[in-house]
Amino acid sequence: MAIIKSIPAQRLIHGRILDTSEVSIVSEKEYSTNGEECIIVRGVIESTITLNSRTTDHIVIKSMTTTIIKPDINKIDEEFDEIVTEKGACVEFRLCGNSWYILSSDGLKQS
Repeated sequence: MAIIKSIPAQRLIHGRILDTSEVSIVSEKEYSTNGEECIIVRGVIESTITLNSRTTDHIVIKSMTTTIIKPDINKIDEEFDEIVTEKGACVEFRLCGNSWYILSSDGLKQS
């Protein structure tokens, strides 16, 4: 299993500079966001991605496999403890206050 990080980048998250990458390709069973703009999940049967509110405030997740997405605080859209995306789905999240919100999605399955 592996995590491949693309072009290094610095982002300002919650008033502090974070060294990260623009895109991460994740082939792990579990991963926590780290300020990337985009994560592509592939190469595993299923993966769980945790939205880390300390390092990330906006992210797009592209699923090339079944992906469970969980917030580290509160609920997604004030309603869901987690969401499950199937192969090919893409979901954009934004942290606002202490909650994660879905800004756009092209294939979402509720759990």
